[in-house]
Amino acid sequence: MRKLVLFFALTIIFSCKEEKTVNTKLPNFNTERIKLKHSKGFSITKHDHFTLVEVLKPWPKAEKSYKYVVITKENLARTSFIKDAYDGIIITPIENAVVTSTTHLPALELLGVQKTLVGFPGTDYISSKSIRQLIDKGNIRELGKNEGLNTEVILELNPNVIVGFGIDGGNRSLETIKKSGIPVIFNGDWVEQSPLAKAEWIKFFGVLYNKEKAADSIFNQIEKDYLQAKALAKNITAKPTVLSGAMHNDVWYLPNGTSTEGQLLKDANVNYLWGDTEGSGSLKLNFESVFVNAKKADIWLSPSNYSSMESLKNSNENHKLFDAFKNKNIYTFSNTTGDKGGVIYYELGMARPDLVLKDIIKICHPELLENYEPYFFKPLE
Repeated sequence: MRKLVLFFALTIIFSCKEEKTVNTKLPNFNTERIKLKHSKGFSITKHDHFTLVEVLKPWPKAEKSYKYVVITKENLARTSFIKDAYDGIIITPIENAVVTSTTHLPALELLGVQKTLVGFPGTDYISSKSIRQLIDKGNIRELGKNEGLNTEVILELNPNVIVGFGIDGGNRSLETIKKSGIPVIFNGDWVEQSPLAKAEWIKFFGVLYNKEKAADSIFNQIEKDYLQAKALAKNITAKPTVLSGAMHNDVWYLPNGTSTEGQLLKDANVNYLWGDTEGSGSLKLNFESVFVNAKKADIWLSPSNYSSMESLKNSNENHKLFDAFKNKNIYTFSNTTGDKGGVIYYELGMARPDLVLKDIIKICHPELLENYEPYFFKPLE
């Protein structure tokens, strides 16, 4: 009898354990990695109830990536996340936001969500007419400088999200804001290595604002226009020689061949005299090496921030020795500004590389775009 009782007891125990194992089996979750065409600095993964945005390279020497959950309030109420597994949880729809770089503004405007912007550091740098109207109405607050944001005003605004911009991740203001419970998501558009890769970051904002289809459509049109302009210049045989940059404190700064600027010059099919160089950042050369290579250059593009031939000559008398200076064949984007003096290229150029490329083609191969009027670049007066 004892053996029989023990047998039934053990049978019941093992049956319970087996049933418990079956009942705690986790359900299958669907995930889809969204394929990006050019950008390497972020990724988008769709889950059943949320979207995961991973910023892989928010600044050049970042030692880690940053993961953010984008989720509706309803789905958040029925979804649990492992503590500290993510760097922020962003609840949509976003009704008010703070961005910290002028390069973020075109995406808001292109997606039609600029009215959600409630704060920005350095509003005088903003050139967008529609956003300037919001500033004039008092809808967008001044937040100081990106390195030292006015945390009191931000806490008062209590935005749904702050899109941060960092050089090295050492922004104490953003750390203070994160501790207050306001999610901060880093944007690394400026770290990308090609014009179209930078422009594709509109898809980053498309996720935040649940406008992914619109973001895809906008980017596809920009990409199409860019590639059509590139194809137009591809078979040109007469390539003008191009110089870029200018002297500052006895150092001539100009873009290397693998930079975004170098890629634009390559795609415009010009003979950029430093097109075969590689590396990150700008080239730093002495005057003699630049003069030997570029004295007879046909065109001088982007002579730093100098606004006139006179200021260029006064900054360094050697500038006037180049043929491009003598022939007044110098073009700049520095004089195309907004109402408050902000340079429009620094705001819009990254989002619209198609316009930048067309500008360069118009200057260097004017016969290819007869009816096109350059948007950013104008002759240096």
